[in-house]
Amino acid sequence: MLPTDASADTGTVPAAAPGTDTRPCGDTDHEDTLDLRLPDAFLESCARNEAPAATRPAAGDDLLDRVAAWGPAVTAAGVFHLVPVRIERDLPLVSRWMNDPAVAAFWQLDGAPGVTEAHLRTQLDGDGRSVPCVGVLKGTPMSYWEIYRADLDPLARHYPARPHDTGIHLLLGDAADRGRGLGSLLLRAVADLVLDRRPACARVVAEPDLRNTPSLAAFLNAGFRFSAEVDLPAKRAALMVRDRRLRHLL
Repeated sequence: MLPTDASADTGTVPAAAPGTDTRPCGDTDHEDTLDLRLPDAFLESCARNEAPAATRPAAGDDLLDRVAAWGPAVTAAGVFHLVPVRIERDLPLVSRWMNDPAVAAFWQLDGAPGVTEAHLRTQLDGDGRSVPCVGVLKGTPMSYWEIYRADLDPLARHYPARPHDTGIHLLLGDAADRGRGLGSLLLRAVADLVLDRRPACARVVAEPDLRNTPSLAAFLNAGFRFSAEVDLPAKRAALMVRDRRLRHLL
């Protein structure tokens, strides 16, 4: 997927210091990610409701186990919610964030609102493997997130992906929220939400740019471990992993 650099405090995962590219693959946008199709046979069997019972999702589920229903995370900074994006409500705010030079350097979605809208619609009109969200802290929208199936993303071509690996991209909208540890706090909270709400997921992954030292520090402080360096289409990245079995140790 796209960004994954959390601004060190992750102002963005993008997270680079001031802005943070949280685009996973260092891609320039999610189009590449979302062009990756699920096997036709799988899609057809789901449409006929004929998938094996062990793999068929329950009615109402999606590829990410209904992010909208994950509920709140209680953090030291206050109650935090991931709220799936609605274009008509959230586009002005997300587009403004994308036009912050510190964010634009990594996400490359600056410009007219239509640029951000196209990026969001690619996900919203897709099959549910990537869910764009606004992060709401104590009732205030303050960050943008992408929760995605890393095992179904082009990122999976660049590392030994496992079924249900789940990726995170993040950007903190306001400069005042960056550089004070908030990114690490929220990354940990969201990674915990993923592991709590997605029982089939054993790992949460991210791929910040290796040059983005604030982002790397944010992930490490959030309980992720450095796994490998990977060459992605638009950057050399650090593969960061938060393992379910180590979550209480890191």
